Amino acid sequence: MFTFNILAILCYDNARLLSKGMMKLTKKKSFRFLLYAVLIFALIYLLSLTAFIFKPIGLLIAAIATPIVGAGLLFYVTNPLVNLLERFKIKRIFGIILVFLLLIALIFFSIYFVIPPIQEQFARLVESAPQMMASFEELWSIWQNRQEYLPASFEESIQNIIDNLDMYTEQIVGSLFSFIGSFVSFIFALVLIPFFLFFMLKDGHKFVPFITGFLSESKANSLKVLLKNINIVLSSFIQGQLLVSLSVGIMLLIGYWIVGLNYALMFAVFGLFMNLIPFIGPWLSAIPAVVVGFFQEPMVGVWTAIIMIAAQQIESSLLSPNIMGKVLKLHPLTVITVILAAGAMAGFLGILFAVPAYAVAKTIATHFYHLYTEHQRPTGERNLF
Repeated sequence: MFTFNILAILCYDNARLLSKGMMKLTKKKSFRFLLYAVLIFALIYLLSLTAFIFKPIGLLIAAIATPIVGAGLLFYVTNPLVNLLERFKIKRIFGIILVFLLLIALIFFSIYFVIPPIQEQFARLVESAPQMMASFEELWSIWQNRQEYLPASFEESIQNIIDNLDMYTEQIVGSLFSFIGSFVSFIFALVLIPFFLFFMLKDGHKFVPFITGFLSESKANSLKVLLKNINIVLSSFIQGQLLVSLSVGIMLLIGYWIVGLNYALMFAVFGLFMNLIPFIGPWLSAIPAVVVGFFQEPMVGVWTAIIMIAAQQIESSLLSPNIMGKVLKLHPLTVITVILAAGAMAGFLGILFAVPAYAVAKTIATHFYHLYTEHQRPTGERNLF
């Protein structure tokens, strides 16, 4: 009996020591971080096992993604104007109608005054393509005469591309049919954008009260703050990027006209749209303009490159900091990394939406981290790491 009591006391002491050790361990930041990581990976694994359940939902979201995203972009552009009209005692529904009339006027202006010159310049570029190809053939003959100065591997790569042109052509033709089907679906989705936009403008301010009505007061206030921060980030990026792109397009158009670049309007509009892709887009838009400028006259190509560099310097050092401000707080290296990763995973759409998606994800993570530091961290602990 005495031995049994001794064993019981020893077991109790060991259990108490073990419990204290576990309590100390759970208070360590590294342990909690490891536990959260394990739980997140376990959740991802379980979701991968049940992916068949979410596949129909994904198809449904993909079907309505284009009108929702398109209407969302227009919402952030037009909602400030509707709010401004509302401040002047104009009912919201009439303000929305005025905004729609303004959009229709802009569309008709583009159709009758902007698109025809671009089409005409593009047609002239196609007509001049044989002349540029002749110049390229001259450069090609010069290159062939100097093959001994080039590495053999480079010559083999060029020859491999030439030999496989037929295969590349077949792949392009095969992809063309799938593109036509996707294009028809895209056009149908575009028709739905005005309807989504109308109801977003009309009832968008009711969304947050409706969602927070199901939550307690503290959680509702937290969600309101989160949604407000997301709204600020998205509006700053979309409105700022559109305004910056428009400014860059105007600068390019003026510069191209001054140096006498052919097809100036077409290349300026192309640069405007490509500028919507941060960092990478502007430099991609410069390639065709500079190449055509060199074929037109070497110095025109040089001046075209100088104009493009100057426009980008003005945009990066003056326009973006003052128009977008410090709301996004994204380092340029981070932006480039996110764009490259998104492009590898999701192609062009990934490049286009990488930065706003990352900014929203960062806002959400920052919000919940602040909640943790304010309410759930142990006493005396200052940071998570």
